[in-house]
Amino acid sequence: MKRVADVLWPMIGLGAVAFTSWLLLRELSDLSLADVVAAVRAISPSHWLFAIASTVMAYAALAWYDQIALEHLGWRLSWRFVALTSFTTYALAHNIGATVFSGAVVRYRAYSTKGLSAAEVGVVVAFCSLTFTLGNLLLGGVTLLADPDLLRRYVAWPHWAARAIALALLAVPWFYTLGALLHFRPLRIRGFEIVYPRPPIAVRQLLAAPLELIGAAGIIYFALPETGHPGFIVVLGVFLVSFSLALISHAPGGLGVLEFSFISAMPDAPRAGVIAALLVFRLLYLIVPLMFSLVVVVLFERERIGELARARWGG
Repeated sequence: MKRVADVLWPMIGLGAVAFTSWLLLRELSDLSLADVVAAVRAISPSHWLFAIASTVMAYAALAWYDQIALEHLGWRLSWRFVALTSFTTYALAHNIGATVFSGAVVRYRAYSTKGLSAAEVGVVVAFCSLTFTLGNLLLGGVTLLADPDLLRRYVAWPHWAARAIALALLAVPWFYTLGALLHFRPLRIRGFEIVYPRPPIAVRQLLAAPLELIGAAGIIYFALPETGHPGFIVVLGVFLVSFSLALISHAPGGLGVLEFSFISAMPDAPRAGVIAALLVFRLLYLIVPLMFSLVVVVLFERERIGELARARWGG
């Protein structure tokens, strides 16, 4: 069964890329490359700086994910080591897809050198995924309450439906926080056990995840043109939906899925401007971190090989 899953998920991801890319190409058939290049060039230097600052904020918050998970387990590692591990993990996972599996491999290679067992690394991976989910639900509920019209960008439902969905989304982090405060028994879902953390840990989770998502959405917000700009609440709401769809699709880097979702949800914004903003997002949030992470991996593995050689032959 495991072998089937190993083949199935990559096939689903590639299928999602192919299908959404076809939809996207059909949607942008009348758009020229020159239009997109002009839109990228139109982004002001100050907005580039704000987009870069948003990227730093997002990856700093991701490092906080790991630090919180380690504190939950009772481990205290240096911030520098945790930040490098987290950065490498997410830079690779966001580009490869299947974040849980790719994240587990990278984290195990790093954290096992500090004494963490495979089971503890598994808890770190699950805890970070839970942190992201809680933040996504929390921000999703808040944005829908702030702007119920967001839902109509995807489905033609009335405001009361948007508010009902918002309250349902907010109920999950609320119940999780309540469980931490009142020390509820572990929640078991299909063999998976969620142990409610100490209240300070739960509060940090609900701060870290929104910071990361706001930072990531901020990259696109600052890169969008002023013409037809929908405002930050809309950009954040559309980003939450688009990024979630990209993760669920298992498409490498969410390629095609993210773009099609954004284009569909922003009909009033210039399509060339939206594509340019998404290219900036891919450059700053995906491609540049991937390049740096590969350097970190090579240096880490070279150091590990050197340590093993010294341990075996001395010197």
